[in-house]
Amino acid sequence: MEELASIQQQNRHLVYVITEDWFFASHFLDRSLAALACGYRVTVVTRSRETAKQLETLGLSFRNIEFARRGLNPLKEILTILQLRKIFRQLKPDIIHNIALKPVVLGSIAAQFARVQNVVNALVGMGYVFTSTEKQARLLRPFVNSLIRYVLNHQNTKVIIENNDDLNNLVAGKFVKRESIALIKGAGVDLEKFSYQQQPPAPIKVIMVSRMLRDKGVEEFVQAARLINETKSEVQFLLVGEADQGNPTSISRKQLENWNQDGSVYWLGARTDVAELLTSCHIACLPSYREGLPKSLIEAAAAGRPIVTTDVPGCREVVTEGVNGFLVPPQDPKSLATAINKLLADPDLREKMGITNRLKAELEFANAIIIQQTQTVYDSFQTT
Repeated sequence: MEELASIQQQNRHLVYVITEDWFFASHFLDRSLAALACGYRVTVVTRSRETAKQLETLGLSFRNIEFARRGLNPLKEILTILQLRKIFRQLKPDIIHNIALKPVVLGSIAAQFARVQNVVNALVGMGYVFTSTEKQARLLRPFVNSLIRYVLNHQNTKVIIENNDDLNNLVAGKFVKRESIALIKGAGVDLEKFSYQQQPPAPIKVIMVSRMLRDKGVEEFVQAARLINETKSEVQFLLVGEADQGNPTSISRKQLENWNQDGSVYWLGARTDVAELLTSCHIACLPSYREGLPKSLIEAAAAGRPIVTTDVPGCREVVTEGVNGFLVPPQDPKSLATAINKLLADPDLREKMGITNRLKAELEFANAIIIQQTQTVYDSFQTT
């Protein structure tokens, strides 16, 4: 029986649908390679650029599609659905794994048109439509809600949610039945690469790793840094991440460069040495307005760093108030500064919280755990 199951698995084609190749590499590469090792053929349908070329050497296949990331233009979205349907008919996938809100909606509809039976929908954060207070986002919300209800309740559809808040809200709102949901906490973290390190010597550094978006709380981080530097000029605040001009809430490079020049923060741009940067820092921060489950926080936890973040879905999945960090209200730089100051003043507390974070990462966020949970979702289709 085991040999038969292995043969069946080797003939199965897994197709990921995601907007950007770099985001796939950052959050889903380990799971896709694990699927390859189990015998699946793996294709990624995404905006294929240089990252896709590099990943092809690992045995992954790529098909290019240009998702429109700004807004919901009905004509553009219909054309994308038709493109996806054509690709699915050519690839003949056994399982489609749609990642993030737009691929979930468009990929699910295209899968129905292409008569693909098995679909995994991963709502990794609810996106601009749900986090923004802008008029356009508020107007779109009821329409998007209806689409989500439709695609999540289709037959042979599994839903992956990253935090308990989103899970409870989806069930309470009757978006999807509880039995169709798998709770998988984030992208996973390499515990060897992000190893536990004791706090380094002064100067004290506070690091924020994220895309440079307003709804990640970048502006609040800068304002908190200014408040703290009024009395503690020796503390360094590091912003790590690139501007994302495809996102409606992106902060301009000019603004980031201005902050860097006036000394409010040090903007380092996109970096590939985040593990080493965390080793050199003392406190990790993410004042986001809402998350699925932020990768930057589980990496900080694995490195043994105390965390200051916002009391919002996703972030509070990582931090328990006063245990391994502090939770503050979103869009509140004064509260953010106060919480950071508590850690600046207490090196023993920083060390204690860091040790607690490392243990939490080992028990909840390790790559092996996330890979196994995701593989269980894929394997569940074998009996359907």
